Amino acid sequence: MAAGAASTFAANDLKGRYATALYELAEEERVLNEVVSEVENLLKIINESELLREVLNNPSFDTAQSREIIVSTLKQAGFSQLLQNFVGVIANNRRLASLKSILLAFFALVDFRRGVSTAEVTTAHPLTDKQRAQLKDRLAQIGYNKVNIQERIDAKLLGGFVIRIGAQLYDASLKSRLNRLHNVMKGAA
Repeated sequence: MAAGAASTFAANDLKGRYATALYELAEEERVLNEVVSEVENLLKIINESELLREVLNNPSFDTAQSREIIVSTLKQAGFSQLLQNFVGVIANNRRLASLKSILLAFFALVDFRRGVSTAEVTTAHPLTDKQRAQLKDRLAQIGYNKVNIQERIDAKLLGGFVIRIGAQLYDASLKSRLNRLHNVMKGAA
């Protein structure tokens, strides 16, 4: 799954409705895995192409012009007709500024339907492969067998980690421990 995928899925907002439509169409045509791969590639292209980001985020572009640019880009890159048509509908409805969030909502829906949880892990330093494997094992022990780890670095933590998975928050950061110790010491004075 793409990095940055949302951890929860909301079907009732704009991006959720579009994501659901894409998911159901891909599932109906039995090409869900292919569409997941294409959406991941499309997100990479959006992140790497300044022109594409300009088309997506500039409302001064004419609807037909922006649709032509994005659909021809997808066609040249070899994307399926299904994804070309989907993005064309988004362009026709003047929702290109929401395309990236729609694609991320699609990943959240795929994870939700497959029973995969997303663990947002914040650390002071990047995790090693060994630490990542240990973290997945530990999460499996507490009931999260299918989990994607979304990593973020925050040097303010000093050490340790903070994990948010669903509604649960596990804070084992050095910063929090020092804050708790500071508060205990203030109370003793």
